[in-house]
Amino acid sequence: MKVNVDDKLLRAAAENNDLDSFVQVFIDAINTAIGGQLTAENMAELNSDQITLLAWSYLHEEMMDGGMIQLIHNGYGAFIWLNPTDKAFREWSESSDDCKCLHDLFKLINKSHKLWNLHHEEIEQDMSDEDFMALYEKYPEFDEFDDLFVSNEEEWTEAIARYIDEHIENFGNIIENNE
Repeated sequence: MKVNVDDKLLRAAAENNDLDSFVQVFIDAINTAIGGQLTAENMAELNSDQITLLAWSYLHEEMMDGGMIQLIHNGYGAFIWLNPTDKAFREWSESSDDCKCLHDLFKLINKSHKLWNLHHEEIEQDMSDEDFMALYEKYPEFDEFDDLFVSNEEEWTEAIARYIDEHIENFGNIIENNE
Protein backbone atom coordinates (compact mmCIF):
# COMPACT_ATOMS: atom_id res chain seq x y z
CA MET A 1 0.00 0.00 0.00
CA LYS A 2 1.29 3.42 -0.88
CA VAL A 3 1.59 5.68 2.15
CA ASN A 4 2.45 9.29 1.35
CA VAL A 5 3.96 11.46 4.06
CA ASP A 6 3.83 15.22 3.60
CA ASP A 7 7.35 16.67 3.83
CA LYS A 8 5.98 20.06 4.90
CA LEU A 9 4.33 18.51 7.97
CA LEU A 10 7.53 16.65 8.84
CA ARG A 11 9.57 19.83 8.56
CA ALA A 12 7.14 21.70 10.82
CA ALA A 13 7.38 18.98 13.47
CA ALA A 14 11.18 18.95 13.19
CA GLU A 15 11.45 22.75 13.39
CA ASN A 16 9.38 22.71 16.57
CA ASN A 17 11.32 19.72 17.91
CA ASP A 18 7.92 18.13 18.49
CA LEU A 19 8.36 14.37 18.61
CA ASP A 20 4.64 13.71 19.19
CA SER A 21 3.81 15.64 16.01
CA PHE A 22 6.58 13.89 14.07
CA VAL A 23 5.19 10.48 15.01
CA GLN A 24 1.62 11.66 14.38
CA VAL A 25 2.47 12.73 10.81
CA PHE A 26 3.26 9.10 10.00
CA ILE A 27 0.24 7.75 11.87
CA ASP A 28 -2.01 10.17 10.00
CA ALA A 29 -0.45 9.22 6.65
CA ILE A 30 -1.04 5.51 7.33
CA ASN A 31 -4.61 6.20 8.46
CA THR A 32 -5.23 8.21 5.30
CA ALA A 33 -3.88 5.36 3.16
CA ILE A 34 -6.24 2.85 4.80
CA GLY A 35 -9.26 5.14 4.63
CA GLY A 36 -9.29 5.82 8.36
CA GLN A 37 -10.16 2.28 9.40
CA LEU A 38 -7.93 -0.74 9.80
CA THR A 39 -9.48 -3.86 8.29
CA ALA A 40 -8.15 -7.34 7.62
CA GLU A 41 -7.91 -6.46 3.93
CA ASN A 42 -5.92 -3.23 4.25
CA MET A 43 -3.86 -4.59 7.13
CA ALA A 44 -2.53 -7.23 4.73
CA GLU A 45 -1.28 -4.38 2.53
CA LEU A 46 0.70 -2.68 5.30
CA ASN A 47 4.17 -3.72 6.38
CA SER A 48 4.99 -4.78 9.93
CA ASP A 49 6.44 -1.39 10.90
CA GLN A 50 3.31 0.42 9.73
CA ILE A 51 1.08 -2.00 11.65
CA THR A 52 3.24 -1.62 14.75
CA LEU A 53 2.98 2.15 14.51
CA LEU A 54 -0.81 1.89 14.31
CA ALA A 55 -0.71 -0.38 17.37
CA TRP A 56 1.33 2.31 19.15
CA SER A 57 -1.22 4.96 18.16
CA TYR A 58 -4.16 2.95 19.56
CA LEU A 59 -2.21 1.96 22.67
CA HIS A 60 -0.98 5.51 23.27
CA GLU A 61 -4.34 7.20 22.74
CA GLU A 62 -6.30 4.80 24.92
CA MET A 63 -3.70 4.47 27.68
CA MET A 64 -3.25 8.24 28.00
CA ASP A 65 -7.01 8.81 28.00
CA GLY A 66 -8.41 6.03 30.17
CA GLY A 67 -5.83 3.31 30.67
CA MET A 68 -5.79 -0.35 29.86
CA ILE A 69 -9.39 -0.97 30.86
CA GLN A 70 -10.52 1.65 28.34
CA LEU A 71 -8.21 0.18 25.69
CA ILE A 72 -9.81 -3.22 26.17
CA HIS A 73 -13.37 -1.90 26.46
CA ASN A 74 -12.98 0.04 23.21
CA GLY A 75 -12.03 -3.15 21.39
CA TYR A 76 -8.28 -2.73 20.87
CA GLY A 77 -7.21 -5.57 23.15
CA ALA A 78 -7.21 -8.29 20.52
CA PHE A 79 -5.18 -6.10 18.17
CA ILE A 80 -2.58 -5.46 20.86
CA TRP A 81 -2.38 -8.90 22.50
CA LEU A 82 -3.26 -11.33 19.70
CA ASN A 83 -0.81 -9.81 17.24
CA PRO A 84 2.93 -9.89 17.89
CA THR A 85 2.85 -6.24 19.00
CA ASP A 86 5.05 -6.86 22.02
CA LYS A 87 7.63 -8.70 19.91
CA ALA A 88 7.62 -5.91 17.31
CA PHE A 89 8.54 -3.38 20.00
CA ARG A 90 11.24 -5.73 21.26
CA GLU A 91 12.65 -5.89 17.72
CA TRP A 92 12.55 -2.11 17.46
CA SER A 93 14.41 -1.90 20.78
CA GLU A 94 17.11 -4.24 19.51
CA SER A 95 17.57 -2.33 16.26
CA SER A 96 19.19 0.74 17.79
CA ASP A 97 20.90 1.84 20.98
CA ASP A 98 18.57 4.86 20.95
CA CYS A 99 15.51 2.59 21.15
CA LYS A 100 16.55 0.26 24.00
CA CYS A 101 13.85 1.61 26.29
CA LEU A 102 11.20 0.05 24.03
CA HIS A 103 12.14 -3.26 25.62
CA ASP A 104 10.19 -1.99 28.64
CA LEU A 105 7.16 -1.42 26.40
CA PHE A 106 7.56 -5.01 25.18
CA LYS A 107 7.55 -6.16 28.82
CA LEU A 108 4.47 -4.09 29.68
CA ILE A 109 2.45 -5.61 26.83
CA ASN A 110 3.81 -9.09 27.47
CA LYS A 111 3.08 -9.03 31.21
CA SER A 112 -0.38 -7.53 30.82
CA HIS A 113 -1.42 -10.21 28.32
CA LYS A 114 -2.45 -12.52 31.17
CA LEU A 115 -4.81 -9.89 32.60
CA TRP A 116 -6.34 -9.34 29.16
CA ASN A 117 -6.90 -13.11 28.82
CA LEU A 118 -8.57 -13.28 32.22
CA HIS A 119 -10.84 -10.25 32.00
CA HIS A 120 -11.35 -9.10 28.43
CA GLU A 121 -14.71 -10.80 27.87
CA GLU A 122 -16.33 -8.90 30.73
CA ILE A 123 -14.54 -5.62 30.01
CA GLU A 124 -15.47 -5.69 26.31
CA GLN A 125 -19.21 -6.00 26.99
CA ASP A 126 -21.59 -3.16 26.30
CA MET A 127 -22.41 -1.45 29.58
CA SER A 128 -23.50 1.78 31.13
CA ASP A 129 -20.96 4.48 31.96
CA GLU A 130 -21.47 3.69 35.64
CA ASP A 131 -20.71 -0.02 35.10
CA PHE A 132 -17.68 0.87 32.99
CA MET A 133 -16.30 3.16 35.70
CA ALA A 134 -16.83 0.39 38.26
CA LEU A 135 -14.38 -1.78 36.28
CA TYR A 136 -11.52 0.41 37.52
CA GLU A 137 -12.40 -0.50 41.10
CA LYS A 138 -13.05 -4.13 40.26
CA TYR A 139 -9.71 -4.60 38.45
CA PRO A 140 -7.08 -2.49 40.25
CA GLU A 141 -4.37 -4.83 38.93
CA PHE A 142 -4.45 -2.80 35.69
CA ASP A 143 -3.34 0.34 37.59
CA GLU A 144 0.29 -0.76 37.68
CA PHE A 145 0.38 -1.02 33.90
CA ASP A 146 -1.41 2.30 33.46
CA ASP A 147 1.07 4.05 35.77
CA LEU A 148 4.04 2.42 34.06
CA PHE A 149 2.80 3.52 30.65
CA VAL A 150 2.21 7.12 31.70
CA SER A 151 5.57 7.40 33.45
CA ASN A 152 7.43 6.10 30.37
CA GLU A 153 5.30 7.64 27.62
CA GLU A 154 7.67 10.50 26.74
CA GLU A 155 10.71 8.25 26.56
CA TRP A 156 8.84 5.69 24.45
CA THR A 157 7.52 8.35 22.08
CA GLU A 158 11.05 9.67 21.65
CA ALA A 159 12.37 6.17 20.93
CA ILE A 160 9.58 5.54 18.42
CA ALA A 161 10.36 8.83 16.69
CA ARG A 162 14.02 7.81 16.47
CA TYR A 163 13.11 4.40 15.10
CA ILE A 164 10.89 6.00 12.45
CA ASP A 165 13.64 8.47 11.55
CA GLU A 166 16.19 5.66 11.20
CA HIS A 167 13.80 3.50 9.11
CA ILE A 168 11.74 6.18 7.41
CA GLU A 169 11.37 4.23 4.17
CA ASN A 170 9.46 1.54 6.09
CA PHE A 171 6.74 4.00 7.05
CA GLY A 172 5.99 5.86 3.84
CA ASN A 173 7.10 7.88 0.88
CA ILE A 174 8.04 11.44 1.68
CA ILE A 175 6.35 13.73 -0.82
CA GLU A 176 6.57 17.44 -1.38
CA ASN A 177 3.20 19.06 -1.13
CA ASN A 178 3.14 22.42 -2.86
CA GLU A 179 -0.24 23.49 -1.54
